[in-house]
Amino acid sequence: MSVVAPPAMVPEPQTFLAFDFGLKRTGVATGNRLTRTATPQGTIAATGNARFVAVSLRVRQWEPDALVVGVPFHPDGASHDNTERARKFARQLRGRLGLQVFEVDERYSTTEALSQGAPDADAASACIILEQFLRSLP
Repeated sequence: MSVVAPPAMVPEPQTFLAFDFGLKRTGVATGNRLTRTATPQGTIAATGNARFVAVSLRVRQWEPDALVVGVPFHPDGASHDNTERARKFARQLRGRLGLQVFEVDERYSTTEALSQGAPDADAASACIILEQFLRSLP
């Protein structure tokens, strides 16, 4: 897992909203630094600008200090088309919402969510991504 660390002079974010980006659906989860746990918050079934409208509503609802975006890679660590799409989504979130965005290697998060029998694999995957990130924090 790779995590981009915040600059030392910026206050450490405490609450997070995480996204498992997909072309048709984007899973959402919330979590915090104190408990280092995350809770699935459903899936955004929208694309393009409608996705960002829905994301903005979630940000207003949860008021996170920062965002986390899962970035997929092949099992060997190589990038693929969805790697760049997820990174573009992260850049767009940063630009549109003005929040700090952390990118997390999300290999196998959907597989793990499915193996746990999650009723909403996308939201459960966002939860797994966020918990990975939270465990990496000092």
